[in-house]
Amino acid sequence: MSKWQQHIGNWLTEHLELPSDVVLELPRITTIGQLHVYIENHRGIVLFSDQELRLKMKQGYLKIVGENFVLKMMLPEEILLEGKVTQLLFINE
Repeated sequence: MSKWQQHIGNWLTEHLELPSDVVLELPRITTIGQLHVYIENHRGIVLFSDQELRLKMKQGYLKIVGENFVLKMMLPEEILLEGKVTQLLFINE
C-alpha cells in the first residue's frame, strides 16, 4: 500500500468513522483463549494441517501454529479455526 493510500485510509477512518480494517483491507482476528480463532479479510489458504494454518493477506501472510486444528467454518473471506493455538505470526512479503 502506498503512503498516499494509507493517508487517505487513515483520513476516512478518522473523519468518517469507518472501520479501519475495512478501509485499509486489514485482517480482523478474534481469538477466544487458545481454543478458537476467527479471521476475516484474508485472501485464501496457503497451507493447512492439524498443526499450522497459513493465510494470504493483502500484505504478506498470517501463520497460526498449534495442535489439533480443525476448520469449523470456511467462507470466501472468513475462517473459523478450532484447536490449541500456540502462536500467531505475521510474515511480511
